[in-house]
Amino acid sequence: MTTHYDPPTTEHGAAADWGPSPTAPPRDPQAGEPRQPFVRRLWRGRPEDPRWVRPALLGLLATTLVLYLYDLSASGYANSFYSAAVQAGSRSWKAFFFGSLDAGNAITVDKPPASLWPMELSVRVFGLDSWAILVPEVLMGVATVAVVYAAVRRRFSPVAGLIAGAVLALTPVAALMFRFDNPDAMLALLMSVACYLVVRGLEDGRTKWLVWAGVVIGFAFLAKTLQAFLILPALAVVYAVCAPVSLRKRFGQLAAATLALVVSGGWWVAVVELWPASSRPYIGGSQNNSFLELTFGYNGLGRLNGEETGSVGGGGGGAGGSGMWGETGWDRMFNSEVGGQISWLLPAALILLVAGLVATRKARRTSVTRASFLVWGGSLLMTTVVFSYMAGIFHQYYTVALAPYLAAVVGMGAGLLWERRRQPWASIALAASVVAAAAWGYVLLDRTPDYLPWLKWLVLIGGLSAALGLVFAGRISRHLALGAAAVGLVAALAGPTAYTLSTLQEGHTGSIVTAGPAGASVMGGRGGGGGMRGGFGGRLPGWQGRQNQRGQQGNGFPGAGGTPAQPGQPGQQGQWGQRNGNGFGFPGGGRTGEGGMGGAGGIGGLLNGTSVSSEAEKLLAEDASKYTWVAASVGSQNAAGYQLATGDPVMAIGGFNGTDPSPTPAQFKKYVEEGRIHYFIAGGGMGGGGNGGTASQISSWIQSTFKKVTVGSATFYDLTQKAND
Repeated sequence: MTTHYDPPTTEHGAAADWGPSPTAPPRDPQAGEPRQPFVRRLWRGRPEDPRWVRPALLGLLATTLVLYLYDLSASGYANSFYSAAVQAGSRSWKAFFFGSLDAGNAITVDKPPASLWPMELSVRVFGLDSWAILVPEVLMGVATVAVVYAAVRRRFSPVAGLIAGAVLALTPVAALMFRFDNPDAMLALLMSVACYLVVRGLEDGRTKWLVWAGVVIGFAFLAKTLQAFLILPALAVVYAVCAPVSLRKRFGQLAAATLALVVSGGWWVAVVELWPASSRPYIGGSQNNSFLELTFGYNGLGRLNGEETGSVGGGGGGAGGSGMWGETGWDRMFNSEVGGQISWLLPAALILLVAGLVATRKARRTSVTRASFLVWGGSLLMTTVVFSYMAGIFHQYYTVALAPYLAAVVGMGAGLLWERRRQPWASIALAASVVAAAAWGYVLLDRTPDYLPWLKWLVLIGGLSAALGLVFAGRISRHLALGAAAVGLVAALAGPTAYTLSTLQEGHTGSIVTAGPAGASVMGGRGGGGGMRGGFGGRLPGWQGRQNQRGQQGNGFPGAGGTPAQPGQPGQQGQWGQRNGNGFGFPGGGRTGEGGMGGAGGIGGLLNGTSVSSEAEKLLAEDASKYTWVAASVGSQNAAGYQLATGDPVMAIGGFNGTDPSPTPAQFKKYVEEGRIHYFIAGGGMGGGGNGGTASQISSWIQSTFKKVTVGSATFYDLTQKAND
C-alpha cells in the first residue's frame, strides 16, 4: 500500500494541499532520523524549525505553568465535594477505586473516579493541602496547551501552533478550570489528545492511532461519563471519509477503536455493576444504586432534556426556553451568562473554520490539512450545539470543553490564511476574523463597564486598524503585514487575557464557579439575577425554596430579575416565579470569602462546604478512632466540610443534595445500633427538609431520639446517647 501525504509545505511550514497531487512529497513523518541527545532534542525541536521555535514553545508552557500556579492556594479546597473524595481516596484504596466521598465508603461522588485519581495519588505523596490537590489540575492545563500546539504544528506553521496554544492558555474558563478540582480539566486534556491521535491516524492510516484514540475517549468516559462522547460522531465521520486506506479497512479500524473504547471505559463499569452492592459504596446521584442508571439518567439524557431524577431542578426546555440553568438556544454561548467565559474568539473561529474549508475545497479526499479542520472544527460545532440546547443542568464552566477545539481552529485558520494572504479572498477573510474578534471583544467588555473601561476602545480601534492592514497584507511589505497581524492578535487576545488575569487573582470555591471580574457572568438570562462572582453568590434564579430541617430560613435567593435578600430572608419574586416557603437556604459557590454562609452555624449547603469551628473539630475528634464515621450529615457538601476539617470520615446522607435514597432509614438505624456513627450534624442539603424522603425520615428519627449538643452556633446529636438518658 502506498501511504499518501499532503503536498509540500510552504516556506513557512503550512501545508499547501489545496491543489492537485504533489510532485515532490514532503519529509515522511515515519522516516527515521539520527537520534540526538534528549536535552538537545527537547530544546532544538524539529530540524526544519527555526532556532526560535522550541524556546518559544517552552516559554509558552513555562508562562502557562507560572500563571496557573500563581496564588493557587487562594482557592483552598476549591470544590469541597471533590476534595473530600480526594481525601477519602488518599486514606482508603477502596474509596480510591470507587470514588467514594468518605473513607468509610458510604456513598460515591456522582461521577466516575478517574479525574480523582491523579489528585489522590498526589495527596498520598505530599499530604492533604490545596497545592497537592490542585497542582495536578494545573499540570493537565499545561499538557493540554502542549497537545494543542503539537496538533496544529504538525500540519501548519510553528506560529500557528503557538497562536493556538496561547489562545487556549488565555481563555478565561480554561484558566479557571485548570486550577480547580472538577473533572473538566482531565476531560479537556483527554479530548484534545483524542483529536490529536485521530489526525495522526489520518496522516498514515495506521490502526494504532485510532485504537489509542478509542482508549483515550474510553478513559475520558471514566472522568465525566457521556460528555466524552459528544465529539464521537465528528471524529468517526471524518475518519470514515478521509482516511488514506480502503473503505473496508476504515470501517474495520473504526470497529477496533470502538472495541478499545468499550474496554478502556467499560472495565470499571463492569466491576462496579458486578460487585455485590452490599460491600461497595452506594452510587451517588443514582436512585437505584446503579452506575448505568446514573450514566444514562442523571448524567446522560437528563442533562439533555432536563428530566434529572434527584436533581435540583430542570432547565430551559426547547429553543429560547428559560429555566433554572438559563436560556437555551443558538446564542447561549454568547449570552450574558456564558459569553465572557469562552466566546471571545468564537466568532473569529467560525470565520476561520469556513475559510479553511474553502481553501482546501479542491484538495483530494485524503487531505490531512482539510481533515484537521474537520476534526477540530467538527468537535467545536458538535459540543457547541449540545451545550446550547441542553435543557438540564448546565454550568458556565462546562464550556472549558470548547477551549481546545476553538484554540486549534483559530491557530490553523490564522496560519493557513496568512500563507495565502496574497489571494484577496484570504486576506479579506483574515481581516474579517480580526474584526469579529475585536467587535465581539468590545461587546463583552462593555457588559462590565466598570472593569477597565478603556480596554474595550483599545480592542476595537486596534482590531479595526489591524484589519485594514490585513486587507492589503498581500500587497504591502512583509514587515508591515507582520505588524498588522501582530496588532490584530494583541487586540483579539486583550479581552480574554484581562479576564484571565482577573480570574487568576482571586480564589474560587464551591460547586459553581465562573471566570472573569465581578459581574462578568450574569445568571438568569434576560433581566439577569445579579452578578455571579465565581458562583451564585447569593443569587439563584427561580428558587425561593422551603425551610431547611432546622426550621431556619436560608440565604433567600431571588428569582431572576428579583432583588437579593439578606441572609435568612426571602428575595422578591423574579420573572420565573416562586416556590412556596421561606428562603431556600444553601450557600453558593463563589470566590473565596463570597457568596455563601456555609460556616455561619455549621449549616451545610448544596453549593459549598461548611466552615467548621475549632470547637466542633474538637468535639468530633473525641474517640474518633472508635467509629467508622465520626458524624453523618444530610448533603455531601455539608459532610465534605467537616470531613476536610477533621480528616475523619463523615457520612453524606442522601448524597450531593440529600435526595439519594442512601442509606435507608433501616440501614442508618443499624449503623447507629452497631456504634459506627458518633454524631449527626443538623442542617444540610435540601434533601433534609420535607417531602417524607429518606433524609427527612432519618433526620426526624434522630431529633426525636437522641441528645442534642450545641457547639457555638452548630447543632449536633450524639447518636450514642438517647434524649431521655
